[in-house]
Amino acid sequence: MKVTKEPYVSVIIPVKNEGSLLKNTIESLIAVNTTTSFEIIVVDDGSNDNCCEFLINKEFIKLTTTPGVGSAQARNKGVEIALGKYLVFCDAHLSFEDNWMENLLEPLINGEADAVNPGIADSVHIDNIGYGYTWDHKLVPKWNVEKLEPFYTPLLAGGCLAVSREVFNDVGGFEKNFKVWGKEDEEFSLKLWLFGYRCMVQPNIKILHFFRPDNPPFQITWEDLNWNFLRLAYSHFSQERINKCKSLIKYSDPIRIEEELLASGIMEQRNHYMKRRKFDDNWFMEKFEVPF
Repeated sequence: MKVTKEPYVSVIIPVKNEGSLLKNTIESLIAVNTTTSFEIIVVDDGSNDNCCEFLINKEFIKLTTTPGVGSAQARNKGVEIALGKYLVFCDAHLSFEDNWMENLLEPLINGEADAVNPGIADSVHIDNIGYGYTWDHKLVPKWNVEKLEPFYTPLLAGGCLAVSREVFNDVGGFEKNFKVWGKEDEEFSLKLWLFGYRCMVQPNIKILHFFRPDNPPFQITWEDLNWNFLRLAYSHFSQERINKCKSLIKYSDPIRIEEELLASGIMEQRNHYMKRRKFDDNWFMEKFEVPF
């Protein structure tokens, strides 16, 4: 444990009704060996199960709250009070291994990458390990297969993601108008690549992740998922790909969602991103052989 008031790393944990899992995560984070100074920031995004109550008198942990703004915005809120040069976003249901933090940061410090994932293993079936994501022909994320050496990945998983504060701020953080949950990791990764940054997986590091069996502790709706999906498309894709995304929307009216997006000012963001980016979506799809 090397928690400090002058941290090199800020570990940011968004929380929503995690029960005892949050306590287990923090205990693991503190127990493992590390030479890196860090702080812990917990963002309670409107929990109603008292999962953060045990943190109230913990002086070495920063606890802040958000009123149910969703995963992306809760992470952004954590960055606002973070002091570290590097940011590590963690889910509230993880277990860590010794020296995971310095090994995860190595590609960032050495200039090999700008954002990094470890291998993320199922805590129940520990041989089931994901190594970042890619997209299939319908833009459904799927885990990369194992590789022995560090490699660049099209998409990072937000369950344990390291990035420098400088890069995070340069791309504007996580999407500020997503709802609840869904696509925030994919949008952030895509934005990093299009803006000229690199996403990498460090496969020699393994983090254990508790995967819930189809019963998240907060409500996820198709309306919110489809909003996030189409907002990602409007932010970064060509008109042809936007149309393809609209055709994939189910359980919602894509025309209505599109009208609401346009009324929200999405075109201003789109125009800003188009001017900022170094690569376009064609480049991304070709580079990573995404068939979309």
